[in-house]
Amino acid sequence: MNRPFAILAVLLMAIAPLRAQMVASHASTPAPQTGMMATEPLRKPVGKPVVKVNGTVLTDRDLIREMFTIFPYARQHNGNVPVAMEAEIRRGALHMMEFEELVYQEAQRRKMTVAPARLDKAEAQFRKQFSSPDEYKAFMQAECQGSRQVLRAKIRRSLLIDQAMNVLVNTPSAVSLAEARDYFAKHPEKFKIPESYAIQTISVLPPPNANAAQLKEAKKRAEEAIKKAKTTKDYEEFGVLAEQISEDDWRVMMGDRHEVDIAKLPPPVLQAILKLKPGEVSDLIQVEQSYTIVRLNKHVAAGQKKFADVKAELIKNLQKEKTEKLRHDLNARLRKTAKVEEL
Repeated sequence: MNRPFAILAVLLMAIAPLRAQMVASHASTPAPQTGMMATEPLRKPVGKPVVKVNGTVLTDRDLIREMFTIFPYARQHNGNVPVAMEAEIRRGALHMMEFEELVYQEAQRRKMTVAPARLDKAEAQFRKQFSSPDEYKAFMQAECQGSRQVLRAKIRRSLLIDQAMNVLVNTPSAVSLAEARDYFAKHPEKFKIPESYAIQTISVLPPPNANAAQLKEAKKRAEEAIKKAKTTKDYEEFGVLAEQISEDDWRVMMGDRHEVDIAKLPPPVLQAILKLKPGEVSDLIQVEQSYTIVRLNKHVAAGQKKFADVKAELIKNLQKEKTEKLRHDLNARLRKTAKVEEL
C-alpha cells in the first residue's frame, strides 16, 4: 500500500479526534489474535460509487478509508485484512460512512460553519503527516486532483461532522455529579463488595488427555512444589517461586490472583482457604487432575462500595451508555427521512 493512500486512511482521525468516537456505534472489529489467519489485501479504490445518500454519491475511496478506521490493524500489515472478517468490516464501514454523510448534511441544514482559523490549523496539522513536499504533492495529485480547495473541503466536512456530533451527542451525553450520585443511590445492588480472598497460587497442570504416566509425573512435580512453597516466608518469596515453577497463566503476575469472589473459587480451593490465616500457605490441593498451592494474603468481607471510590468510573460508564444511546437515536432519526441507496 502506498503511503499517500495510507495517509488518506487516517485523514479524518488526524484532523478530527472526536470522529473516532463514532466508530464504536457502527463496528467493534478487533485485531485478529493469531498470525495464522488467512488474509487478503483490500481492493485498491478507483472512485467507484458504492452508496448514494440523499443524492450524494460516496465512492469506494470513502469505503476503504472507513475500513481502515474500523480495522486499523490493516494499516500495519500492508492493507491486508482477514478473509473471514472482510465482509463484516466492509458492512460496518458502509454503515459508518452513511451515518457520517447524514451527520454532515444535518450540519449543513443547521447552517453550521467552520472558522477560517480553525480550518487553517487543521490543514497545517494534516500536512505535518508527510515526510517531504514530494510526498504531499503525490497525495494531492492522487486524492485531491492537485487542488488545495478540494483538500480544504474534505477537512471542512470532517470538522463540521465533529461540530454536529458535539452539539447532538457529546455535549448532551455529559453526566453530572448529581446524576451519578442519584444512580448510585438507586442501584445499591450494583455496588456490593462480595466476600473474597486475595490469594497467590502455584499450579501444576498435566497435559490434556494425560495418560497414567503423565499424571504420575504431574503429581511428583506437585509434591516437589509444595515442599518449596512451604519454605517461603512472604508474598515476594512465594511470588518468585510461582514465576519459576507455576504452570498457569498467573505465574507472570507472581501467582497473584488479587481478590477472588468466593463464588468463583473451586470448592476444594475454598475449603483449603477457610483453614488458613493471612500469610499462610495451603497444603497441596487437587482440583480434578491438576494441583494447586494457595497463599492467603487477605480476607475481604462482604460490604458496600463508597460513592467516592466509584465516582469517576461511574460517571465514565454512564456517559458512555448515554453517548451510545444518543448516537443510535440520531442515526435512526436521520435515516427515517433519508434516501440511502447502496449501489
